Amino acid sequence: MMVLMQADATAGQIEEVVSTIESHGLKPLRLPGDEHIAIGVASAIPPTVREPLTATLSALPGVDHVVQISRPYKLASREFWPQNTVVQVKNVSIGGAECVIMAGPCSIESRDQLFAAATAVKSAGGKVLRGGAYKPRTSPYSFQGLGEEGLILLKEVGDALGMVTVSEVMAPEDVPLLASHTDILQIGARNMQNYALLIAAGKSGRPTLLKRGPGASIDEFLLAAEYLLHHGTKQVILCERGLYSLDKTYTRNTLDLNAVPVLKHLSHLPVIVDPSHGTGVTRYVPAMAKAAVAAGADGLIVEVHPEPKMALSDGAQSLTPEQFAQLMQDLERVANAVGRTL
Repeated sequence: MMVLMQADATAGQIEEVVSTIESHGLKPLRLPGDEHIAIGVASAIPPTVREPLTATLSALPGVDHVVQISRPYKLASREFWPQNTVVQVKNVSIGGAECVIMAGPCSIESRDQLFAAATAVKSAGGKVLRGGAYKPRTSPYSFQGLGEEGLILLKEVGDALGMVTVSEVMAPEDVPLLASHTDILQIGARNMQNYALLIAAGKSGRPTLLKRGPGASIDEFLLAAEYLLHHGTKQVILCERGLYSLDKTYTRNTLDLNAVPVLKHLSHLPVIVDPSHGTGVTRYVPAMAKAAVAAGADGLIVEVHPEPKMALSDGAQSLTPEQFAQLMQDLERVANAVGRTL
């Protein structure tokens, strides 16, 4: 539910609407606009309450009209917040006119490896350094990441090069540690419906990049984002990273670029695309990266490794620094063609 106030509504009239919503045990949320102030109800409304509350609010002075939000996700819905959300992290804006490129190694392996990757990413125009310190791997025998040591390296390199950083958090109890070392928390595809983790990340208030699960519907994805928004963080970035592939012979996943315009239509949150996980094959990453920008993505997250053949994880889908530099040149032309910049 959203209450749209008249353009000349007074502060007292707005406060009366807020008090009325609170008197029903619901949480109001003020939504300032260019011409009108709206007040949303940021909680589920019992069916027995909805109709009488609508009638009561509609009759209050200063109220223009009451709109019912049809989506199961309220805070993430464009019905609730029509303007695009721009996530501001230090000097980087995600969701505005610029397509933001996040890049770096899948796993942080050493200081030299991370510095080499980060330097290549920054020199080519990348704005955000990605690097995994904790890695969820299918096999317990695969490299699991450097843990806290990797986070320390990520912060060191990010600070040295003046880059925003992002890294994956895997457990609720790790949120404070990740938040103290990185600028953006990442919740991976395997954890998209780890509700304890979503709640902890939301309560941290930190910018959070949420990846879509490989078998998740659009509504399930946005309801996961709703957890983050409901529990406190206002800076949520959606990431499409591919669905289970029908043919594993050729690609790791099937990158659902349909999701980009759909998500942009349904939600005000910025949407980025991960063509590295979406394809799983280096040779296909540039084509899908360019297609994602053409489809309206607000940015990309790409894996870059100084020596992919020596990578401890995901070398088969990582770009070399030279390949990344060429991709950035190509992306600039695509972005300009659709009215965006890099």
